[in-house]
Order: sequence, then C-alpha cells, then structure tokens
Amino acid sequence: MGKQTAGRVPPLPDRAEDFPQVFLDRYNSGDIEACMELYEDDAVFMPAPGKPVRGEGIRTAMAEFLALGVPMGQRRIRHIYSAADTAVLIYDWYLDGTGADGKPVQIEGTSTDIVRRGADGRYRYIIDNPFGIAPTAQE
Repeated sequence: MGKQTAGRVPPLPDRAEDFPQVFLDRYNSGDIEACMELYEDDAVFMPAPGKPVRGEGIRTAMAEFLALGVPMGQRRIRHIYSAADTAVLIYDWYLDGTGADGKPVQIEGTSTDIVRRGADGRYRYIIDNPFGIAPTAQE
C-alpha cells in the first residue's frame, strides 16, 4: 500500500454495515476533518487499551495515527449487530508499511465499535475502540 493521499471522501454512512468502509476511506484520505465528522460530540475513542479520550483528545489521538503516514486496511468484518438506531461493529484492521519517518509500522487490532444513527440519518461513532479485544493493564 502507498502513502495516504488527500482527496474526496465518502459521505457519512446511512447504513451501519457501510461504516467500516467509510471510516477506512476517510482515514486513508489523511483528512483529519473527514475523520472527525465520524464522531458524535460526546463520543469516546480508545487510542490504546484502557486509555479513553473525548473531545479534543480524539482529534489529538487521530492526528497521531494519521501522522504515521501508513494507510489502514481491513482483513475482515466479523460481525455487525443492529438494534434500532445503534449498532456494534466488530472487524479486524491493520497498519502495515513504512511510516513518514522511514521506519516500519505494524499495528493491528480488532475493533469493537458502537455507532448510532443521528437525526440526519447518518451513523457516527459513540464508542471507537480499535483495540476492542486487547487486554487492559488491569486484566
């Protein structure tokens, strides 16, 4: 895979099953604003197991991931469960390539995310947990 490239990003998804691909496309655009549109105002992001962030903390953590300069890929979608306007998404993802600093980057995880359809009919994160099945320090 090549470096991230800025460009057109897909609209926010109106179906929960489209969310993982929309996130992937927006992340790989390298556009922080396109990524931030995917989060509800009160969302929680877990950039590392046991390390939740909110608000500007989401922007800071996302900027750190984007600064790696390695595109994200998905291995498989394990499950998508929906109930009314809320869904849980479980899928495998990875970053594998040469970072912006010239060093190898290899990170992977299984996301356990919760998204909710807003009044505009579009889904956004309420919980973004990319290392969803990783143990925390307390386990």
